[in-house]
Amino acid sequence: MPEKPFKDREEVKKEIEQFFAIGLFDSGLGVIFAVIGVVADALDITLVLEPTSWFLLAIFFGVLGVWPIMKSAVAKSLYGIESEVKHK
Repeated sequence: MPEKPFKDREEVKKEIEQFFAIGLFDSGLGVIFAVIGVVADALDITLVLEPTSWFLLAIFFGVLGVWPIMKSAVAKSLYGIESEVKHK
């Protein structure tokens, strides 16, 4: 017999939490890299990479973190996770 076409709510909630955590981690790395870049530029030193490279890494990880957060928001909207709590 084929698998059920829809995931059950608990599986969806777990997936939403995982994607949100991944997005938060990537965005956090972007913030850390931006801070390193600002500090390196302010002190006029090279911390392994040039300050411009730190800023490029910050932009990359900031943009990379948007996709999982958007996926979790869309999944939450489509599956109506919030409305489930209100109707109990």
